Amino acid sequence: MQMSTLLLLGLFLVLLWSLNRWHRSRESLAPAVFAGLVLGAVYAGFLQLARQWAAAPTQEVLAWVDLLGDGYVNLLHLLVMPLVLVSILGAVVRISSTRSLGKISLSVLAVLLGTTAIAALVGVLMAQLFGLTASGLVEGAREVARAEVLDQRLGRVEGLSIPAMLLSFIPKNIFYDLTGARDTSVIAVVVFAILLGLAALAVRRDNPEQGALIEQFVGVAQSWIMKLVRLVMAFTPYGVMALVAGLVARSSWADILNLFSFVLASFVAIALMFVVHGLLLMANGVSPRRYFAKVWPVLVFAFSSRSSAATIPLNVETQIGGLGNAPAIANFSASFGATIGQNGCAGIYPAMLAVMVAVPMGINVLDPLWLTTLVAVVVISSFGIAGVGGGATFAALVVLPAMGLPVTIAALLISVEPLIDMARTALNVNGAMTAGTLTQRWLGDASAAAPELARP
Repeated sequence: MQMSTLLLLGLFLVLLWSLNRWHRSRESLAPAVFAGLVLGAVYAGFLQLARQWAAAPTQEVLAWVDLLGDGYVNLLHLLVMPLVLVSILGAVVRISSTRSLGKISLSVLAVLLGTTAIAALVGVLMAQLFGLTASGLVEGAREVARAEVLDQRLGRVEGLSIPAMLLSFIPKNIFYDLTGARDTSVIAVVVFAILLGLAALAVRRDNPEQGALIEQFVGVAQSWIMKLVRLVMAFTPYGVMALVAGLVARSSWADILNLFSFVLASFVAIALMFVVHGLLLMANGVSPRRYFAKVWPVLVFAFSSRSSAATIPLNVETQIGGLGNAPAIANFSASFGATIGQNGCAGIYPAMLAVMVAVPMGINVLDPLWLTTLVAVVVISSFGIAGVGGGATFAALVVLPAMGLPVTIAALLISVEPLIDMARTALNVNGAMTAGTLTQRWLGDASAAAPELARP
Protein backbone atom coordinates (compact mmCIF):
# COMPACT_ATOMS: atom_id res chain seq x y z
CA MET A 1 0.00 0.00 0.00
CA GLN A 2 1.43 3.35 -1.07
CA MET A 3 2.16 6.16 1.36
CA SER A 4 -0.45 8.44 -0.28
CA THR A 5 -3.09 5.76 0.25
CA LEU A 6 -2.14 5.43 3.90
CA LEU A 7 -2.33 9.19 4.35
CA LEU A 8 -5.79 9.40 2.80
CA LEU A 9 -7.05 6.47 4.87
CA GLY A 10 -5.52 8.05 7.95
CA LEU A 11 -7.41 11.27 7.22
CA PHE A 12 -10.63 9.25 6.89
CA LEU A 13 -10.03 7.64 10.29
CA VAL A 14 -9.35 11.03 11.86
CA LEU A 15 -12.64 12.36 10.49
CA LEU A 16 -14.44 9.26 11.77
CA TRP A 17 -12.92 9.79 15.22
CA SER A 18 -14.00 13.45 15.19
CA LEU A 19 -17.51 12.42 14.17
CA ASN A 20 -17.60 9.86 16.97
CA ARG A 21 -16.65 12.52 19.53
CA TRP A 22 -19.39 14.78 18.17
CA HIS A 23 -21.94 11.95 18.20
CA ARG A 24 -21.16 10.90 21.78
CA SER A 25 -21.51 14.46 23.04
CA ARG A 26 -25.13 14.73 21.83
CA GLU A 27 -28.18 12.67 22.62
CA SER A 28 -29.95 13.38 19.32
CA LEU A 29 -28.99 11.50 16.17
CA ALA A 30 -29.84 14.38 13.84
CA PRO A 31 -26.76 16.62 14.45
CA ALA A 32 -24.42 13.65 14.04
CA VAL A 33 -26.09 12.65 10.75
CA PHE A 34 -25.68 16.17 9.40
CA ALA A 35 -22.07 16.26 10.57
CA GLY A 36 -21.47 12.94 8.80
CA LEU A 37 -22.91 14.39 5.60
CA VAL A 38 -20.63 17.43 5.77
CA LEU A 39 -17.51 15.45 6.68
CA GLY A 40 -18.21 12.97 3.88
CA ALA A 41 -18.42 15.79 1.34
CA VAL A 42 -15.22 17.36 2.71
CA TYR A 43 -13.35 14.07 2.49
CA ALA A 44 -14.62 13.55 -1.06
CA GLY A 45 -13.10 16.93 -1.92
CA PHE A 46 -9.71 15.68 -0.73
CA LEU A 47 -10.14 12.57 -2.87
CA GLN A 48 -11.02 14.69 -5.90
CA LEU A 49 -7.80 16.66 -5.36
CA ALA A 50 -5.88 13.41 -4.91
CA ARG A 51 -6.85 12.42 -8.45
CA GLN A 52 -4.42 15.05 -9.61
CA TRP A 53 -1.58 13.18 -7.93
CA ALA A 54 -0.16 10.56 -10.25
CA ALA A 55 0.75 8.30 -7.34
CA ALA A 56 -2.54 8.56 -5.44
CA PRO A 57 -4.69 5.43 -6.07
CA THR A 58 -8.06 6.86 -5.00
CA GLN A 59 -9.89 3.70 -6.10
CA GLU A 60 -8.02 1.72 -3.46
CA VAL A 61 -9.00 4.29 -0.85
CA LEU A 62 -12.63 4.23 -1.98
CA ALA A 63 -12.67 0.45 -1.63
CA TRP A 64 -12.05 0.87 2.12
CA VAL A 65 -14.54 3.73 2.37
CA ASP A 66 -17.14 1.56 0.63
CA LEU A 67 -16.48 -1.17 3.18
CA LEU A 68 -18.06 1.07 5.82
CA GLY A 69 -20.78 2.62 3.65
CA ASP A 70 -21.93 -0.50 1.81
CA GLY A 71 -21.60 -2.57 4.98
CA TYR A 72 -23.98 -0.21 6.75
CA VAL A 73 -26.47 -0.38 3.87
CA ASN A 74 -26.26 -4.17 3.94
CA LEU A 75 -27.15 -4.13 7.64
CA LEU A 76 -30.16 -1.97 6.88
CA HIS A 77 -31.27 -4.32 4.12
CA LEU A 78 -30.89 -7.11 6.67
CA LEU A 79 -33.42 -5.33 8.90
CA VAL A 80 -36.02 -4.58 6.22
CA MET A 81 -37.82 -7.91 5.87
CA PRO A 82 -37.87 -8.91 9.58
CA LEU A 83 -39.01 -5.40 10.51
CA VAL A 84 -41.76 -5.30 7.89
CA LEU A 85 -42.96 -8.80 8.81
CA VAL A 86 -43.21 -8.34 12.58
CA SER A 87 -44.37 -4.71 12.40
CA ILE A 88 -47.24 -5.33 9.97
CA LEU A 89 -48.14 -8.52 11.83
CA GLY A 90 -48.17 -6.64 15.14
CA ALA A 91 -50.25 -3.84 13.65
CA VAL A 92 -52.88 -6.25 12.31
CA VAL A 93 -53.00 -8.33 15.51
CA ARG A 94 -53.73 -5.23 17.58
CA ILE A 95 -56.40 -3.63 15.38
CA SER A 96 -60.00 -3.74 16.54
CA SER A 97 -61.49 -4.50 13.11
CA THR A 98 -60.46 -5.34 9.56
CA ARG A 99 -62.25 -2.19 8.45
CA SER A 100 -59.49 -0.11 10.04
CA LEU A 101 -56.89 -2.09 8.10
CA GLY A 102 -58.66 -1.35 4.83
CA LYS A 103 -58.95 2.35 5.60
CA ILE A 104 -55.24 2.64 6.40
CA SER A 105 -54.22 0.85 3.21
CA LEU A 106 -56.54 2.86 0.97
CA SER A 107 -55.53 6.17 2.54
CA VAL A 108 -51.80 5.50 2.20
CA LEU A 109 -52.14 4.31 -1.40
CA ALA A 110 -54.34 7.29 -2.30
CA VAL A 111 -51.68 9.76 -1.13
CA LEU A 112 -48.81 7.85 -2.76
CA LEU A 113 -50.54 7.49 -6.13
CA GLY A 114 -52.08 10.97 -6.06
CA THR A 115 -48.76 12.67 -5.40
CA THR A 116 -47.12 10.50 -8.09
CA ALA A 117 -49.64 11.85 -10.62
CA ILE A 118 -48.77 15.40 -9.53
CA ALA A 119 -45.06 14.54 -9.77
CA ALA A 120 -45.53 13.36 -13.37
CA LEU A 121 -47.17 16.68 -14.28
CA VAL A 122 -44.34 18.57 -12.57
CA GLY A 123 -41.80 16.51 -14.54
CA VAL A 124 -43.53 17.37 -17.82
CA LEU A 125 -43.67 21.06 -16.88
CA MET A 126 -39.98 21.23 -15.98
CA ALA A 127 -38.92 19.41 -19.15
CA GLN A 128 -40.89 21.95 -21.17
CA LEU A 129 -39.71 25.02 -19.28
CA PHE A 130 -36.05 23.99 -19.56
CA GLY A 131 -36.43 22.95 -23.19
CA LEU A 132 -35.07 19.45 -22.54
CA THR A 133 -34.71 17.15 -25.53
CA ALA A 134 -32.96 13.91 -26.37
CA SER A 135 -31.45 15.47 -29.48
CA GLY A 136 -27.73 16.12 -29.18
CA LEU A 137 -27.05 13.80 -26.26
CA VAL A 138 -23.63 12.17 -26.64
CA GLU A 139 -23.30 8.39 -26.71
CA GLY A 140 -19.91 7.17 -25.52
CA ALA A 141 -18.53 3.78 -24.56
CA ARG A 142 -20.07 3.98 -21.11
CA GLU A 143 -23.48 4.83 -22.55
CA VAL A 144 -23.27 1.99 -25.10
CA ALA A 145 -22.52 -0.49 -22.31
CA ARG A 146 -25.44 0.89 -20.33
CA ALA A 147 -27.74 0.52 -23.34
CA GLU A 148 -26.89 -3.19 -23.54
CA VAL A 149 -27.82 -3.64 -19.89
CA LEU A 150 -31.11 -1.79 -20.47
CA ASP A 151 -31.94 -4.07 -23.38
CA GLN A 152 -31.57 -7.04 -21.05
CA ARG A 153 -33.76 -5.43 -18.36
CA LEU A 154 -36.31 -4.42 -20.99
CA GLY A 155 -36.89 -8.09 -21.69
CA ARG A 156 -37.98 -8.54 -18.06
CA VAL A 157 -40.65 -5.84 -18.14
CA GLU A 158 -41.65 -5.68 -21.81
CA GLY A 159 -45.27 -6.60 -22.19
CA LEU A 160 -45.81 -6.74 -18.43
CA SER A 161 -49.58 -6.43 -17.93
CA ILE A 162 -51.36 -4.92 -14.96
CA PRO A 163 -52.75 -8.33 -13.87
CA ALA A 164 -49.22 -9.79 -14.05
CA MET A 165 -47.89 -6.88 -11.99
CA LEU A 166 -50.61 -7.36 -9.36
CA LEU A 167 -49.96 -11.10 -9.34
CA SER A 168 -46.33 -10.40 -8.43
CA PHE A 169 -47.55 -8.90 -5.13
CA ILE A 170 -48.90 -12.28 -4.01
CA PRO A 171 -46.16 -14.37 -2.38
CA LYS A 172 -45.54 -17.80 -3.86
CA ASN A 173 -42.71 -18.72 -1.52
CA ILE A 174 -42.46 -16.50 1.53
CA PHE A 175 -38.94 -17.67 2.33
CA TYR A 176 -37.84 -16.61 -1.16
CA ASP A 177 -39.43 -13.18 -0.72
CA LEU A 178 -37.88 -12.77 2.72
CA THR A 179 -34.53 -12.76 0.91
CA GLY A 180 -35.67 -9.71 -1.09
CA ALA A 181 -35.03 -11.59 -4.33
CA ARG A 182 -37.85 -9.92 -6.30
CA ASP A 183 -38.57 -6.24 -7.03
CA THR A 184 -41.92 -6.66 -5.25
CA SER A 185 -40.66 -8.77 -2.33
CA VAL A 186 -41.45 -6.05 0.24
CA ILE A 187 -45.09 -5.89 -0.84
CA ALA A 188 -45.26 -9.70 -0.90
CA VAL A 189 -44.04 -9.82 2.70
CA VAL A 190 -46.62 -7.18 3.63
CA VAL A 191 -49.37 -9.32 2.07
CA PHE A 192 -48.14 -12.41 3.95
CA ALA A 193 -47.98 -10.49 7.24
CA ILE A 194 -51.53 -9.20 6.73
CA LEU A 195 -52.84 -12.72 6.04
CA LEU A 196 -50.96 -14.09 9.05
CA GLY A 197 -52.39 -11.28 11.19
CA LEU A 198 -55.94 -11.93 9.97
CA ALA A 199 -55.48 -15.60 10.87
CA ALA A 200 -54.38 -14.50 14.36
CA LEU A 201 -57.54 -12.41 14.70
CA ALA A 202 -59.60 -15.45 13.77
CA VAL A 203 -57.80 -17.51 16.42
CA ARG A 204 -58.50 -14.78 18.98
CA ARG A 205 -62.21 -14.86 18.18
CA ASP A 206 -62.37 -18.67 18.52
CA ASN A 207 -59.98 -19.00 21.46
CA PRO A 208 -59.19 -15.78 23.37
CA GLU A 209 -56.48 -17.47 25.44
CA GLN A 210 -54.52 -18.62 22.40
CA GLY A 211 -55.11 -15.22 20.78
CA ALA A 212 -53.57 -13.54 23.81
CA LEU A 213 -50.54 -15.81 23.57
CA ILE A 214 -50.10 -14.96 19.88
CA GLU A 215 -50.33 -11.24 20.62
CA GLN A 216 -47.79 -11.61 23.43
CA PHE A 217 -45.40 -13.52 21.15
CA VAL A 218 -45.70 -10.89 18.40
CA GLY A 219 -45.09 -8.13 20.97
CA VAL A 220 -41.90 -9.82 22.17
CA ALA A 221 -40.73 -10.27 18.57
CA GLN A 222 -41.40 -6.58 17.84
CA SER A 223 -39.45 -5.44 20.90
CA TRP A 224 -36.56 -7.69 19.92
CA ILE A 225 -36.43 -6.45 16.31
CA MET A 226 -36.74 -2.79 17.35
CA LYS A 227 -33.77 -3.20 19.71
CA LEU A 228 -31.83 -4.52 16.73
CA VAL A 229 -33.00 -1.57 14.63
CA ARG A 230 -31.79 0.93 17.23
CA LEU A 231 -28.47 -0.89 17.47
CA VAL A 232 -27.89 -0.52 13.74
CA MET A 233 -29.25 3.06 13.69
CA ALA A 234 -26.44 4.08 16.04
CA PHE A 235 -24.03 3.63 13.12
CA THR A 236 -26.03 5.96 10.83
CA PRO A 237 -23.69 9.02 11.01
CA TYR A 238 -20.66 6.92 10.02
CA GLY A 239 -22.54 5.13 7.26
CA VAL A 240 -23.78 8.45 5.87
CA MET A 241 -20.27 9.89 5.93
CA ALA A 242 -18.85 6.94 3.97
CA LEU A 243 -21.72 6.84 1.47
CA VAL A 244 -21.54 10.56 0.72
CA ALA A 245 -17.76 10.42 0.40
CA GLY A 246 -17.97 7.61 -2.14
CA LEU A 247 -20.75 9.17 -4.21
CA VAL A 248 -19.25 12.67 -4.38
CA ALA A 249 -15.72 11.39 -5.04
CA ARG A 250 -16.93 9.39 -8.05
CA SER A 251 -18.95 12.25 -9.54
CA SER A 252 -17.69 13.68 -12.80
CA TRP A 253 -18.13 17.43 -12.79
CA ALA A 254 -17.50 17.58 -16.54
CA ASP A 255 -20.45 15.25 -17.21
CA ILE A 256 -22.62 17.24 -14.79
CA LEU A 257 -21.82 20.46 -16.65
CA ASN A 258 -22.56 18.84 -20.03
CA LEU A 259 -26.00 17.78 -18.77
CA PHE A 260 -26.48 20.76 -16.50
CA SER A 261 -29.94 21.66 -17.85
CA PHE A 262 -31.26 18.17 -17.14
CA VAL A 263 -29.67 18.10 -13.68
CA LEU A 264 -31.06 21.55 -12.81
CA ALA A 265 -34.53 20.74 -14.15
CA SER A 266 -34.57 17.51 -12.15
CA PHE A 267 -33.61 19.23 -8.90
CA VAL A 268 -36.15 22.02 -9.45
CA ALA A 269 -38.88 19.44 -10.06
CA ILE A 270 -37.88 17.53 -6.92
CA ALA A 271 -37.86 20.75 -4.89
CA LEU A 272 -41.34 21.62 -6.18
CA MET A 273 -42.64 18.23 -5.07
CA PHE A 274 -41.25 18.83 -1.57
CA VAL A 275 -43.27 22.06 -1.63
CA VAL A 276 -46.36 20.09 -2.70
CA HIS A 277 -45.85 17.71 0.24
CA GLY A 278 -45.52 20.70 2.56
CA LEU A 279 -48.72 22.27 1.22
CA LEU A 280 -50.64 19.02 1.68
CA LEU A 281 -49.42 18.81 5.27
CA MET A 282 -50.28 22.45 5.92
CA ALA A 283 -53.77 21.99 4.50
CA ASN A 284 -54.28 19.20 7.04
CA GLY A 285 -53.12 21.15 10.07
CA VAL A 286 -49.47 20.03 10.16
CA SER A 287 -46.68 22.59 10.38
CA PRO A 288 -44.27 21.90 7.48
CA ARG A 289 -41.41 23.52 9.42
CA ARG A 290 -41.89 21.24 12.42
CA TYR A 291 -42.49 18.22 10.21
CA PHE A 292 -39.24 18.66 8.25
CA ALA A 293 -37.33 19.34 11.46
CA LYS A 294 -38.35 15.84 12.56
CA VAL A 295 -37.72 13.97 9.30
CA TRP A 296 -34.61 15.55 7.83
CA PRO A 297 -32.20 12.92 9.29
CA VAL A 298 -34.22 10.29 7.41
CA LEU A 299 -34.01 12.36 4.23
CA VAL A 300 -30.25 12.75 4.64
CA PHE A 301 -29.81 9.01 4.89
CA ALA A 302 -32.12 8.37 1.92
CA PHE A 303 -30.14 10.97 -0.05
CA SER A 304 -26.81 9.30 0.69
CA SER A 305 -27.89 5.64 0.46
CA ARG A 306 -30.11 5.96 -2.67
CA SER A 307 -32.32 3.21 -1.27
CA SER A 308 -35.93 3.61 -0.15
CA ALA A 309 -35.97 0.00 1.07
CA ALA A 310 -32.87 0.46 3.22
CA THR A 311 -34.47 3.56 4.73
CA ILE A 312 -37.56 1.66 5.95
CA PRO A 313 -36.21 1.04 9.49
CA LEU A 314 -35.29 4.70 10.05
CA ASN A 315 -38.52 5.77 8.33
CA VAL A 316 -40.69 3.69 10.68
CA GLU A 317 -38.71 4.72 13.76
CA THR A 318 -39.07 8.43 12.92
CA GLN A 319 -42.76 8.22 12.06
CA ILE A 320 -43.57 6.56 15.38
CA GLY A 321 -41.15 8.39 17.66
CA GLY A 322 -40.89 11.77 15.92
CA LEU A 323 -44.15 12.32 14.07
CA GLY A 324 -46.38 10.42 16.48
CA ASN A 325 -47.93 8.22 13.80
CA ALA A 326 -49.51 4.97 14.90
CA PRO A 327 -47.28 1.90 14.38
CA ALA A 328 -49.76 0.39 11.91
CA ILE A 329 -49.83 3.55 9.80
CA ALA A 330 -46.06 4.04 9.98
CA ASN A 331 -45.31 0.50 8.88
CA PHE A 332 -47.85 0.46 6.08
CA SER A 333 -46.74 3.81 4.65
CA ALA A 334 -43.02 3.01 4.88
CA SER A 335 -43.46 -0.45 3.33
CA PHE A 336 -45.82 0.64 0.54
CA GLY A 337 -43.76 3.77 -0.13
CA ALA A 338 -40.65 1.67 -0.81
CA THR A 339 -42.22 0.00 -3.84
CA ILE A 340 -45.39 1.88 -4.85
CA GLY A 341 -45.94 5.45 -5.97
CA GLN A 342 -42.42 6.78 -5.63
CA ASN A 343 -42.74 10.47 -6.52
CA GLY A 344 -39.16 10.91 -7.71
CA CYS A 345 -38.26 7.63 -9.40
CA ALA A 346 -41.69 6.61 -10.68
CA GLY A 347 -43.21 10.07 -11.18
CA ILE A 348 -40.81 12.84 -12.18
CA TYR A 349 -38.10 10.84 -13.94
CA PRO A 350 -40.08 8.77 -16.50
CA ALA A 351 -42.31 11.77 -17.28
CA MET A 352 -39.28 13.95 -18.03
CA LEU A 353 -37.72 11.27 -20.22
CA ALA A 354 -40.99 10.80 -22.10
CA VAL A 355 -41.11 14.51 -22.95
CA MET A 356 -37.43 14.59 -23.96
CA VAL A 357 -38.01 11.74 -26.43
CA ALA A 358 -41.46 12.81 -27.64
CA VAL A 359 -40.52 16.38 -28.61
CA PRO A 360 -37.94 15.39 -31.29
CA MET A 361 -40.51 12.91 -32.66
CA GLY A 362 -42.93 15.76 -33.29
CA ILE A 363 -45.39 14.78 -30.57
CA ASN A 364 -47.34 17.58 -28.91
CA VAL A 365 -46.64 16.79 -25.27
CA LEU A 366 -49.19 19.37 -24.10
CA ASP A 367 -52.02 17.63 -25.94
CA PRO A 368 -54.57 16.82 -23.19
CA LEU A 369 -55.11 13.24 -24.40
CA TRP A 370 -51.37 12.47 -24.61
CA LEU A 371 -50.71 14.13 -21.27
CA THR A 372 -53.57 12.30 -19.55
CA THR A 373 -52.38 9.00 -21.00
CA LEU A 374 -48.82 9.65 -19.79
CA VAL A 375 -49.96 10.44 -16.24
CA ALA A 376 -52.19 7.35 -16.16
CA VAL A 377 -49.36 5.12 -17.40
CA VAL A 378 -46.94 6.63 -14.87
CA VAL A 379 -49.34 6.04 -11.96
CA ILE A 380 -50.13 2.46 -12.98
CA SER A 381 -46.46 1.69 -13.65
CA SER A 382 -45.48 3.03 -10.23
CA PHE A 383 -46.66 -0.24 -8.68
CA GLY A 384 -43.77 -2.52 -7.86
CA ILE A 385 -40.91 -0.08 -8.48
CA ALA A 386 -37.83 -1.48 -6.76
CA GLY A 387 -36.92 0.49 -3.65
CA VAL A 388 -33.19 0.38 -4.34
CA GLY A 389 -30.84 2.35 -6.58
CA GLY A 390 -31.98 1.83 -10.18
CA GLY A 391 -35.72 1.88 -9.54
CA ALA A 392 -36.10 4.95 -11.74
CA THR A 393 -34.60 3.06 -14.67
CA PHE A 394 -37.11 0.26 -14.10
CA ALA A 395 -39.93 2.83 -14.16
CA ALA A 396 -38.62 4.34 -17.42
CA LEU A 397 -38.44 0.89 -19.02
CA VAL A 398 -42.13 0.41 -18.24
CA VAL A 399 -43.42 3.89 -19.12
CA LEU A 400 -41.51 4.67 -22.33
CA PRO A 401 -42.49 1.50 -24.29
CA ALA A 402 -46.08 1.87 -23.06
CA MET A 403 -46.12 5.34 -24.66
CA GLY A 404 -44.54 4.00 -27.86
CA LEU A 405 -41.20 5.71 -27.15
CA PRO A 406 -37.63 4.32 -27.31
CA VAL A 407 -35.74 3.65 -24.08
CA THR A 408 -32.25 4.58 -25.32
CA ILE A 409 -32.35 7.95 -23.57
CA ALA A 410 -32.12 6.24 -20.17
CA ALA A 411 -28.63 5.06 -21.13
CA LEU A 412 -27.50 8.51 -22.29
CA LEU A 413 -28.01 10.03 -18.83
CA ILE A 414 -25.98 7.47 -16.88
CA SER A 415 -23.20 9.90 -15.98
CA VAL A 416 -25.49 12.08 -13.84
CA GLU A 417 -27.85 9.34 -12.64
CA PRO A 418 -26.24 8.80 -9.20
CA LEU A 419 -26.37 12.50 -8.33
CA ILE A 420 -30.02 12.94 -9.31
CA ASP A 421 -31.00 9.58 -7.83
CA MET A 422 -29.86 10.79 -4.40
CA ALA A 423 -32.42 13.60 -4.42
CA ARG A 424 -35.09 11.41 -6.02
CA THR A 425 -34.75 8.83 -3.25
CA ALA A 426 -35.10 11.50 -0.57
CA LEU A 427 -38.32 12.64 -2.28
CA ASN A 428 -39.60 9.04 -2.45
CA VAL A 429 -39.07 8.55 1.27
CA ASN A 430 -40.63 11.90 2.13
CA GLY A 431 -43.66 10.91 0.06
CA ALA A 432 -44.03 7.78 2.20
CA MET A 433 -43.75 9.77 5.45
CA THR A 434 -46.18 12.37 4.13
CA ALA A 435 -48.65 9.58 3.31
CA GLY A 436 -48.29 8.21 6.82
CA THR A 437 -48.71 11.61 8.47
CA LEU A 438 -51.78 12.53 6.40
CA THR A 439 -53.32 9.13 7.10
CA GLN A 440 -52.74 9.69 10.82
CA ARG A 441 -54.50 13.05 10.58
CA TRP A 442 -57.43 11.58 8.68
CA LEU A 443 -57.94 8.31 10.52
CA GLY A 444 -56.20 8.68 13.88
CA ASP A 445 -56.51 11.00 16.85
CA ALA A 446 -54.78 13.93 15.18
CA SER A 447 -54.73 16.09 18.28
CA ALA A 448 -53.16 13.43 20.46
CA ALA A 449 -50.82 11.80 17.94
CA ALA A 450 -48.28 14.58 17.50
CA PRO A 451 -49.49 17.89 18.94
CA GLU A 452 -46.06 19.46 18.45
CA LEU A 453 -46.55 19.16 14.66
CA ALA A 454 -49.79 21.13 14.63
CA ARG A 455 -49.74 24.54 13.04
CA PRO A 456 -49.85 27.34 15.62
